[in-house]
Amino acid sequence: MFIKITKSGNYKYCQAVESFKQAGVTRHKVLFNLGRLDIIEGNETFQNFARRLLELSKADSPLSLGSISEAEITNWGYVAYKKIWEAFSLDKILASIASGTKITFDLSKTSFLMAVSHLLNPSSKLSIYNNQDKYTNLSPVGLNDIYRSLDILAGSKEKIEKEIFETNKNLFNMSVDVVFYDVTTFSFSSVIADDLKDFGYSKKGKPNKVQVVMGLLIDCYGRPIGYELFSGNTFDGKTLPAALDALEKRFGIRKVVIVADKGIASKVNLKEITDKGYSYIFAYRLKSASDKIKAQVFSGGYTKLQDSDESLSYKVISNTDSFYIGSKKESLTQKIVITYSEKRAKKDKIDRQRMIDKAQDLLENFSKIKASNRRGAKKYIKQEAENIDYFLDVAAIKKDSRFDGYYAIATNQDDLEPEDVISAYHNLWKIEQSFRIMKSSLEVEPVFVWTQKRIKGHFVICFLAFLLERHLEFKLYKNNISASAEKIREALNSLNFAKVSLNENTYFIKTKATDLANKILRILKIGPPKNITPVEELSL
Repeated sequence: MFIKITKSGNYKYCQAVESFKQAGVTRHKVLFNLGRLDIIEGNETFQNFARRLLELSKADSPLSLGSISEAEITNWGYVAYKKIWEAFSLDKILASIASGTKITFDLSKTSFLMAVSHLLNPSSKLSIYNNQDKYTNLSPVGLNDIYRSLDILAGSKEKIEKEIFETNKNLFNMSVDVVFYDVTTFSFSSVIADDLKDFGYSKKGKPNKVQVVMGLLIDCYGRPIGYELFSGNTFDGKTLPAALDALEKRFGIRKVVIVADKGIASKVNLKEITDKGYSYIFAYRLKSASDKIKAQVFSGGYTKLQDSDESLSYKVISNTDSFYIGSKKESLTQKIVITYSEKRAKKDKIDRQRMIDKAQDLLENFSKIKASNRRGAKKYIKQEAENIDYFLDVAAIKKDSRFDGYYAIATNQDDLEPEDVISAYHNLWKIEQSFRIMKSSLEVEPVFVWTQKRIKGHFVICFLAFLLERHLEFKLYKNNISASAEKIREALNSLNFAKVSLNENTYFIKTKATDLANKILRILKIGPPKNITPVEELSL
């Protein structure tokens, strides 16, 4: 690190600058600005700062800037997640797991390094190992320790989830009464399939890569409860029974309302949920409903929802469906809440017009029609016979337009008020947001490990990282601070030291942090270090 003086306009400015090489070219990175040179000259604050450096270095002569080494920037913002890690007793949980193995390394410290790297600097396991010294005073871990940890975590997933759930419930007074469930896919940088990673329907449109399917359970605040991994070719609706078993056997949760999207809402799944004694709130496929239900949809009699920003109206109908599971006839009685919104009607019309425009583009090039997705614009294209040209299906468009603005939600809980059903389902965005955080902010995918054990261990680390991030969001929310995962990462990455050597002594100089970072420290009751601290005196 050195002091650089630059001129801009009529003034000269001082900067603390670090030099580094990039592609063989020496470049400069500004660590912090000291201000205008004319203001620094004779300034008592700067003089006191210099004297303090002299005292710390035990120097007898005036400070020579040339004797200060280049600065090494290290992060100490990870301490926020370290505090949450310890609050959930993850250090003790993992120590207990490690005690049953023959490993000699610290499983908790190794796992924490991987988790915090996902949160602050997502990268591969090899990159985590190579860049671990960017975190101030974290104990070094070996590369083999990282991979060995994944193997151990894979076999301890259920124990970890159960222990976390009990800690969360007892320590943070968590009440689980509404559980959100959804399914997504995570891809690999590979095309080699096996029993776990396989080709299947990709939620992100990556059909040429193998993937795994994850079913995730979260509470009403968006904090994860547990998850299950399935083979990449598993249909969404087939994942729910395993999640229900986890709720009952692993967590002992009985009084819950399961909220999920219509992709999982098969009659078989709904019957199983009901038979297990759970309640559910699911989207209802209105367009495929019986003529009897459709007639009630369009017959009026809607009630305006109070305190609704979008003038939402609703009506409630009861319905019993009969169906077969194998050769056995079953029945399912549920309450269907039909909603209507002018705002949604306008959106549906715009979305449909976009599909019509795409369909018309396809009609101009018949060769593309067979290759297009049936669920997309192709649903508005019709062909009467094999040798007759395609044409726009006006009847299908008219049929769809009748449902503009309507949406239906089904529940088997008869005593739930319609307003509560609507509110609970509208909160399903929390789990969709959860998946976005896992895929973008935590960069869970693409997955760069290959064996089944290490794949499963990788997802345990991602689950732990997600738990830490979501709990920090929750703590901020409780203190009336709204912050996204990206903002939290940016804030904690601003908590840095410039590590410099001066006259054979080494010091940490604290850099300026963002306002959000300071709020996080205050809420977690973490005292910030001094502006200048000798290396041997720093305690985090």
